[in-house]
Amino acid sequence: MQFRILSREFWDKCFTGFSILSVCLMVAVLVVVLSPMLFRGLKAVFFFGTSEFREMQLAVFGHGDSEKIRRENEEIEKERLFLYEAMDRFRQGIDTDHLTDGIRDIYRDYGSYLRDNNVSGDRYSEMRAKAKMLRDTLQDAFESKDKAIVQKNLQAVLKLRDDPDFKGTSIEEYFKIAERYAHIAETVDLTKREQYAKAYDEVQESLRKLFGPRPGEPLPALTIDQYGATRWDVAKQELQKLLWSEEWVESGPGQPMVRNTAARKEFFAGTELEPIFDYVETNLTKLFRPRLTFYWQYFIDESTDGHYFGGCGPEIVGTLALTFLSMLFAIPLGIISAAFLVECSGDNTVVRVIRTCINTLAGVPSIVFGLFGMAFFVLFLFPRLGQFGHETLGILSDATADKLTKPNILAASLTLGLLVLPVIIRASEEAIRAVPRTYKEAALALGAGQFRTFMTVILPAAAPGIITGIILSLSRAAGETAPILFTGAIALGPIPGSILEPTRALSYGSYDIAVGDRLAMLVPHKQYGMVMTLVALVLSLNIIAIWIRSRSSRKLRGL
Repeated sequence: MQFRILSREFWDKCFTGFSILSVCLMVAVLVVVLSPMLFRGLKAVFFFGTSEFREMQLAVFGHGDSEKIRRENEEIEKERLFLYEAMDRFRQGIDTDHLTDGIRDIYRDYGSYLRDNNVSGDRYSEMRAKAKMLRDTLQDAFESKDKAIVQKNLQAVLKLRDDPDFKGTSIEEYFKIAERYAHIAETVDLTKREQYAKAYDEVQESLRKLFGPRPGEPLPALTIDQYGATRWDVAKQELQKLLWSEEWVESGPGQPMVRNTAARKEFFAGTELEPIFDYVETNLTKLFRPRLTFYWQYFIDESTDGHYFGGCGPEIVGTLALTFLSMLFAIPLGIISAAFLVECSGDNTVVRVIRTCINTLAGVPSIVFGLFGMAFFVLFLFPRLGQFGHETLGILSDATADKLTKPNILAASLTLGLLVLPVIIRASEEAIRAVPRTYKEAALALGAGQFRTFMTVILPAAAPGIITGIILSLSRAAGETAPILFTGAIALGPIPGSILEPTRALSYGSYDIAVGDRLAMLVPHKQYGMVMTLVALVLSLNIIAIWIRSRSSRKLRGL
């Protein structure tokens, strides 16, 4: 007898230990899975924002002190002016087409100047001929790759600098161009013009990604191209692309290609561009002025095209709308169905088949529900309801009838409602069945009818169990993507004005960024930020539901 008692205590402790271990393992798995995701998601809210971020926030969303940001931008533009001037000077040595077009324009302006001053006859021809000679000599200097020939032609141009015919005219610009180009030709290997041009374009693109368009340039059409690096971590990544060039070359015949990196500074050694690399690397903080930023507006701001800037405000509103409307449909229908199966039907073949179907539906993949919702609600039911209500009864406007034929919130909510309905039915059925039979017998004995007994006695007693099923369904409805993919979700768009319009959603937004390939690599914080927001939203809804369940349980116990 003593052995049996000891054996029973041993197995009880083993069971308790295994239960605690299982709970600890489950918590550990959640921590391992969610911690990196939440940590990366927090970077969408807490990060070091640059001057470009503050400028973007003011221009796109109206956040920030406009006067303070304007003064900051003026100071930073002065710091960046050195870069742009060096780029312009270097370009003059390699972009000869640009220089040639410039000297031709000057020649035409000089001709207009002579005509406006009534210079005619032989004098006009003589002055035009000298200007044409200067133009052609400069052009020969631009086209030559021989430094000796270039310097000879430039000196021939500069000899006429004091010619009285050119004093006070546009031709004086020829001599300034010749002086600048003479200096450039000494620092640039003219035989490498094509290589310089390609490398120059890469440097120009890197600077654009760092600092955005140059002051005075027209803004690009896309918002993503109108600003430079808005985050300090992105700025440091772009700095590395500026400082180092990458090239894939063959390691040998039949061998895979390998990546070679080289310092751009060495390639541009001795040229006007050489100093800019050290300048940017040394003064990156002064050029961006990063500050620790708490971007709480992330939860209310809209996203720009491609989700590159902005927040997830419309996604939060859309997720809440889809979740609550789906539960509004599923909860009453689920409880009524469970009540019927427990209270109004026997254990016959038909009921067993219904329960089997409910259990089967609970395990059907969500994409099947999405395809069903598109085929039934979007393509079949709603178009017919819109046509019937519009043409026959005249109760719908043209706009409303048209919206019923397209994916919308109502169709997506009904699809999500069908998805979670089996879970609510099974949970409600078990909760109602778990209510002691004596509760029902006592109510009936006091003269209450069957319906009154269910509504005032059984349903309140089963409420904690029913709410448990609702909590599980709530989490699934908020986080599903496949059911709303074809029925009512969109990647970008305004906050919907009615349930007959499509909406954004957190789950679909993170999916849209993930399948964006290049874009997903550019804004990983936005993708994780949406996931973090979705987890926090579901957790908040669950906490509210658990609080309601706890309060219901205490009320039931008379506490």
